[in-house]
Amino acid sequence: MKVWTRIPILAALLILPLAAIGADGADGMVTTQSNYSVAMTADKLVSTLKSKGMTVMNRINHTEGASKAGLELRPTEVVIFGNPKVGTPLMQCAQSVAIDLPQKALIWEDSEGTVWLGYNDPEYLKQRHDIEGCDQIIKKIEGALAGFAEAATE
Repeated sequence: MKVWTRIPILAALLILPLAAIGADGADGMVTTQSNYSVAMTADKLVSTLKSKGMTVMNRINHTEGASKAGLELRPTEVVIFGNPKVGTPLMQCAQSVAIDLPQKALIWEDSEGTVWLGYNDPEYLKQRHDIEGCDQIIKKIEGALAGFAEAATE
């Protein structure tokens, strides 16, 4: 198969899972409804993260990517962020959790026009990676993520 024929297939494989995400998000995902557009929610999230000393590694606009591939996608962005002071202790508990770090926040508009912010539930990560003895770190991460989500969506 030629490379140019694979591009639409790859784009569809990346986009289709996002179409299935509703208000409840996916398994292991915490979702919060936003009062703002996708772009404004992402802007507020990035600003909040930076003000709290987090490193924002990337901001991916999936809608622009889809458009470049000649496809349509409702507004969808991902913000990748982290802080080694928090992530490293979690990786010391279970090194496999590194596959899920740095943290990511998904901001998307559903078919009804409602904007959502979602992120991996730290309890889900605890179960997925069989993390033992790190409940204090998990609780700290839960609180931080909930605070970031509230600041970006309220």
